[in-house]
Amino acid sequence: MKTKTIKMLIVAIAIIAIPLSSLVTGCVSAKVAAKSGSQLWSENCRRCHNTPPANTFSGEQWETVGLHMQSRALLTDLERDKIVNFLKGE
Repeated sequence: MKTKTIKMLIVAIAIIAIPLSSLVTGCVSAKVAAKSGSQLWSENCRRCHNTPPANTFSGEQWETVGLHMQSRALLTDLERDKIVNFLKGE
């Protein structure tokens, strides 16, 4: 009897949690989409260290730096792309 109740509780939690996680992810994506590369650069890169001027690296080098820092700063692909494009002057 207790096993059946626990299984039903787990299913109920899953039914509620999955749509909520989608909602939260959607809200975060909308907030990121509304921000410029400059804003994201200021919020994410400068909080940990002084960043070099944009002309320090070529566009291709900024792509590599962006990939490296994405994993270290836990950036989404959209955040990384906006920051890299900002630094490349696009």
